[in-house]
Amino acid sequence: MYKIILALMTLLITISCQNQPKKQQPQEDRVTVAKAEKESMIKSKLASKNLSPDNLNILFVAYKNTDKLELYAKAQTDDYYALLQTYAICKRSGVLGPKKAEGDKQVPEGFYYIDRFNPQSLYYLSLGLNYPNELDKSLGYTGSDIFIHGKCETVGCLPMTDELIKEIYLYALLAQESGQQQIPVYIFPFEMTNENIENFKSETDETTLAFWKNLQEGYALFQKNSKALHYSVQNGRYVFD
Repeated sequence: MYKIILALMTLLITISCQNQPKKQQPQEDRVTVAKAEKESMIKSKLASKNLSPDNLNILFVAYKNTDKLELYAKAQTDDYYALLQTYAICKRSGVLGPKKAEGDKQVPEGFYYIDRFNPQSLYYLSLGLNYPNELDKSLGYTGSDIFIHGKCETVGCLPMTDELIKEIYLYALLAQESGQQQIPVYIFPFEMTNENIENFKSETDETTLAFWKNLQEGYALFQKNSKALHYSVQNGRYVFD
């Protein structure tokens, strides 16, 4: 009985830490280390773009086929995002196409946001995504615990290595501390040009191809306007404002 109680207490503590927002986070050792190693560099990088760490909004864009994660940034009072940094995703899981089921090892595709910070991750530090989102749920897709995280192993997440996640995690903390309620994360199979869709369409089915063309609408809007996307979900599709 004692072992069962101890196990339950450990589980509750783990869940609590995983979902703990920054405002309530203690100074976990890994966050402290990340700040000691990366904070000065991050502030210098922001200053070079005339950005302040206490007036910061960020947005991530990932491309699966090129293993690339782009970080965009802007001042809260500005409308337009600009590319700040490009990171290499350390390892890829699954194939091109959306995540549909728990355990399929697929990286999701679509429009997400960071919904939790985990300073005690098994993968050093991690940022959780709101998968499944409204569209995924409407299509009956299942799964959970999709993260941008450290280390170089994955079964459906975006692994960045411990060294890079320190930097990425701190940017996200600064944005949250600046008051950003949702940090967007857009995940595409590839750069959604007409040429790329034509090149990759033979590797997928008609349903996924139609989904990619829907993603292309959001991709094109962001490329054109450099603004965070506004959309709803209707009849199994993203509908953009």
